[in-house]
Amino acid sequence: MNGAALVGALERRFRTSVTDATIGKRTFSILKPANSDDLIREEDFVKDERLPYWADVWPSSIVLAEKLLELNGEGKTALELGCGVGLSTLAATAAGFDVLSTDYYEDALDVTRANVFRNLGKTARTRLVDWRHLPANLGRFDLVFASDVLYEKEYAELLPSILDGAIARGGMALIADPGRVAAPIFVEACGASGLVIQSKETKPFEVGEIKQRIDIYSIDKT
Repeated sequence: MNGAALVGALERRFRTSVTDATIGKRTFSILKPANSDDLIREEDFVKDERLPYWADVWPSSIVLAEKLLELNGEGKTALELGCGVGLSTLAATAAGFDVLSTDYYEDALDVTRANVFRNLGKTARTRLVDWRHLPANLGRFDLVFASDVLYEKEYAELLPSILDGAIARGGMALIADPGRVAAPIFVEACGASGLVIQSKETKPFEVGEIKQRIDIYSIDKT
């Protein structure tokens, strides 16, 4: 399905809204479900307690997108873990990276493809990925990035092993987190997996009543 047809299909599938996200000197137009509550499915929750967190623009993704736009990705590959509506993928693609966007919701992959087409006129590469059953042929990347994915202990423990297998020689990872309770578990698991947290940069985020401090972990392999 081409980009224009995908946008039309999504607008028929969901009640949609458009949110502008200003990242540095750029403004991205984000097509998304109007209300994530509309997407809650009992069968998903019963299966593995899935909730459609992917359908919102989270502060961590905005701060991570700002960081990504500062990079030069020309000639480099990148992997997003948990792409959601695609804001960070947009920033990385605009910075020149060849991005593979992953999520465990097919709807998230469709919305990401639609937003890359709407904003950049490009076709995004996407793949359905469940961290608990990681594909053996996922590959290695110059940059791996994710935002606000440490909201459960299980994911905090899984993520370092995924990074260890996905970061190419000389590559790095950027993980943005708003201080979730599982973040210390992630930091400890990084050490156990042979990963080195080179820096933790904390940036304030304030929009209206939302006030958060977002940590960006810069991670290398030993």
